[in-house]
Amino acid sequence: MLRIEPVETFSGHCLLRLEGEVVGPWVEEISRTCEPVLASGAKLTLDLTDVAFVDRGGVELFRSLMQAGVMMLNCSPFVQTQLGT
Repeated sequence: MLRIEPVETFSGHCLLRLEGEVVGPWVEEISRTCEPVLASGAKLTLDLTDVAFVDRGGVELFRSLMQAGVMMLNCSPFVQTQLGT
């Protein structure tokens, strides 16, 4: 299960908090949520404080998002290792 909660959205910036596990169909849901924000030219930040696990597809998505300029906040040591940060 995954919860995606918009925490802050203001002119040119969007902060989303993710809670749960980034696995399977939730990876695509995160992608669908992020795409319009990035397409609008807004700065996007993902708060991963409450993310317990990220599968291979999630790691690939997060790496792709980071290359697109998305910031990842509050990664656990486990997630940081997976992302190579």
